[in-house]
Amino acid sequence: MVIKVFVATSSGSTAIKKKQQEVVGFLEANKIDFQQMDIAGDEDNRKWMRENVPGEKKPQNGIPLPPQIFNEERYCGDFESFFSAKEENIIYSFLGLAPPPGTKESEKSDATEKSDATEEKSDATEEKSDATEEKSESTQDKSDSKDEKSDATNETEAHTEDKADEGAAEEAQSDQTPPEGGQQEGKEEHATTGEEEKQGDGEEKEEAEEQEES
Repeated sequence: MVIKVFVATSSGSTAIKKKQQEVVGFLEANKIDFQQMDIAGDEDNRKWMRENVPGEKKPQNGIPLPPQIFNEERYCGDFESFFSAKEENIIYSFLGLAPPPGTKESEKSDATEKSDATEEKSDATEEKSDATEEKSESTQDKSDSKDEKSDATNETEAHTEDKADEGAAEEAQSDQTPPEGGQQEGKEEHATTGEEEKQGDGEEKEEAEEQEES
């Protein structure tokens, strides 16, 4: 990837020259490879630059002023964007390049990656914790289900015992109540005995009367 800086070497504007020098000087100082594209002496460069600068970056008259910075054909920005990136130590990101080791931007990038990794680890821990809680809730539900089943079993056993007690009470009551046939037989025997006693008394009375007459 080649960084392209579009400049106007013969510009009469002191402000434009100063901006161009600052961009070029910074790239040279940081040993960043780039190509300087002159739009003053090359009409093709001028035309290409004007066609490839995004509409929102163009001034009201539609003619963008140098310096304009590209990474191959990808637009990076104008001087204001370049200056902001330099102040924020994100110039390599601005240019679409990987920061070399040891630079502030590289350290910042490493710290960001480390932070992202920490967040991912934290998220994974939270997911694991959630899974543990769900498992615990499932176990609790299962335990509650077992308790409910045990209660139902106990109720069934208690109902069976009550029914057995009722059966035993009925049997005991049945044993204590004499059969109707037995009661009738007892009454008949008692009546027969009474009649025999009454007949015997009559016979004794008749014998006594006979003795008195004789």
